[in-house]
Amino acid sequence: MYISVREPEVEGSGTPVDRMKRRVATTVILLGVVSLLTDVSSEMVNAVLPLYLTAEIGIGLFAYGFVDGVYQGVSAFVRILGGYAGDRAQRPKWVAVFGYGISAVSRIAMLWTGSLAAVTAVVTADRLGKGVRTAPRDAMIADASEPSNLGRSFGVHRALDTFGAAAGPMAAFALLWAVPRGYDVIFVVSFAVALVGVAVLLLFVPNRKVGGGKSAMPLKALFRAIAGPSLRRPLLAAGLLGLLTVGDGFLYLSLQRRDDFAATLFPLLYVGTNLAYLALAIPFGRLADRIGRGKVFIGGHVLLLVAYLFAAAPIGGWAWTITSLVLLGAFYAASDGVLAALVSRLVPSEFRGTGIASAQTVVAVSRFASSLLFGALWVSLGRQPALLVVAGALAVAIPAAGWLLRGVEK
Repeated sequence: MYISVREPEVEGSGTPVDRMKRRVATTVILLGVVSLLTDVSSEMVNAVLPLYLTAEIGIGLFAYGFVDGVYQGVSAFVRILGGYAGDRAQRPKWVAVFGYGISAVSRIAMLWTGSLAAVTAVVTADRLGKGVRTAPRDAMIADASEPSNLGRSFGVHRALDTFGAAAGPMAAFALLWAVPRGYDVIFVVSFAVALVGVAVLLLFVPNRKVGGGKSAMPLKALFRAIAGPSLRRPLLAAGLLGLLTVGDGFLYLSLQRRDDFAATLFPLLYVGTNLAYLALAIPFGRLADRIGRGKVFIGGHVLLLVAYLFAAAPIGGWAWTITSLVLLGAFYAASDGVLAALVSRLVPSEFRGTGIASAQTVVAVSRFASSLLFGALWVSLGRQPALLVVAGALAVAIPAAGWLLRGVEK
């Protein structure tokens, strides 16, 4: 069954195949709803986490860099195993359920965090859950989609996901407005929303067998295939660019320090990014289907470079801040789902989930290193010089990544 995600066509226009390609599978929509609810939950917490850690618990910027690195990178340890488990069983839904469930439990566990160690443990659990679920979920999206429509399918999913990511910070803002410093309230509401997302996945998403009926290859052979020529250059490009991608929390703290936002307004920074992502995810997905996913992926990092320059500018004010947020959201719209769509067509269907997980693992590990590096740069050089150093390095890395991705889509 398919659901239209665009304006109705004139009756009889195009061939039946053309009309099918203009539609997105119901499974994609349902998984998008699951991600929407999960992101409402996670972004409620994520939107207040930098301030909760630095102002409420009182940790320093370098320690925050460590927590942000854990948030960005710890899922790397289980992404490939999560993808492989889904491929091996050919029932990725249950692997995804397990991952979403772990993340849901971590929300309520935030009630008992009052130290760096406790927060790190809870964040680790949340990110491990994300690592387990992401590749099986994306494999279900790819399996349910027409090959020529992958960019749009991932774009639709990411748009629904990002709608939740925009709603989460707004909910956190409203709760903090009603209950100043009411972090516990945020954690409880976040847990409730996450449970609803798990219920939708359990009750409504089909438990479809994927992989074309073939058993996933043995683990050793699988890793040899992942290291082969079809994925080597895309993984190198993703890792190089991920190493120069500053964590969102650092960018928002930088904007807050420059423009002196009140604590209750801080969650709205996440809203600006996510609204831009929401608006651009489907258009960029369609563009990637037309001109090439590698080109759009590289273009997204050009937008990220410009976002860093705007964030580093000595001139403050809402116009500069909003531009930075829009550029950051555009970067995610041009890179997140686009990379998954790119990699999904470079590996056989029987281990598609593991192939997608490989790319996500490389990105997660490189961003973990990036968070640690940027935290050290901020402490040693200051906010603005640290951003300019990363922007300069990214300007050099983008052409190199573009060369690595040349010709990978055939």
